[in-house]
Amino acid sequence: MNANRPDGAPDTTAPAPASGPGRVVLLTTSHRVAPGLLSWPAWQALREADRVLCADEAHPQLPYLREAGITVERAAPTAEELVDACAGDRTVVVVATAEGEPHLTDGLARLAGSGRVQMPSLELLPASYDLPGARLLDLVQVMDRIRRECPWSSQQTHKGLTKYGIEEAYELVEAIEEGDRDELREELGDVLLQVVFHARIAEEDPGTPFSIDDVAATIVTKLIHRHPHVFGDETATTPEEVKEHWLRTKAVEKRRESVTDGIPLGQPGLALASKLASRVRTAGLDVPLPTGEGPGYELLAMAVRAEAAGVDPEAALRAAARAYRDAVRAAEGLDA
Repeated sequence: MNANRPDGAPDTTAPAPASGPGRVVLLTTSHRVAPGLLSWPAWQALREADRVLCADEAHPQLPYLREAGITVERAAPTAEELVDACAGDRTVVVVATAEGEPHLTDGLARLAGSGRVQMPSLELLPASYDLPGARLLDLVQVMDRIRRECPWSSQQTHKGLTKYGIEEAYELVEAIEEGDRDELREELGDVLLQVVFHARIAEEDPGTPFSIDDVAATIVTKLIHRHPHVFGDETATTPEEVKEHWLRTKAVEKRRESVTDGIPLGQPGLALASKLASRVRTAGLDVPLPTGEGPGYELLAMAVRAEAAGVDPEAALRAAARAYRDAVRAAEGLDA
């Protein structure tokens, strides 16, 4: 549009100031994502804003925003002050602290509900998102602090924690068998804690230290190597073929002489017997059961038969034992 007056002279009249209520953008970030890694809409909002405010002078994003040429004012405005700052159709971006600015958002909600104030448009803009597994970083950080500051945890060793690992594993099994989803989630967390705790202790070993990242890297490498049908050129269309791949690659990795190598002898007796029988059957060996007197040999024969029938003898005995417990409580006049 031509900006000249009808007489040909340039029109020097200043445009009328915008009178809209403006816009508030609450910019949130995740501390689990490296500072400075913001979404494109976030960078656009920051560059287009009339003002950028942040109440936390130590906010981890500030050095990166300033390096990108964004002027950030240290300010903690009230809801009323923020509304006034947006007058004239201005955009104000608030870089939220870790708490998410609840006082500010509550104040804006009260103003909007009063109906007495022309409110700016309000926008919540997540500038970075947690990736799947991001909360594991929180667990590592919490465990690190506990290890340094807790009088009990700081003294624990791998050997001292062994019994807890066994207990937590059994409690996980019980939660699975009971079908309690809340209990399952909690027990999985307890088992995960054991892994992170042991890895944190391992960092302090003077000879061969390793960290939780080393633990994760080891299992990732193992999983990729043992799933050539997923990450390589092999083909597997049935669970049996997958198991065959797994056993074959595992045998090459471990270079074991016997099919019994690697079976922990400290596990419960029925589980041990079942595992031995499984290895024998998978290898196609014809191994007669040892003969002898007493319930041990009878239980061994029963465990082998159960494994051949696809039944976990340990789980079957636990189920029977729970039924026995319920019968005992019923005889005592108690609820099962």
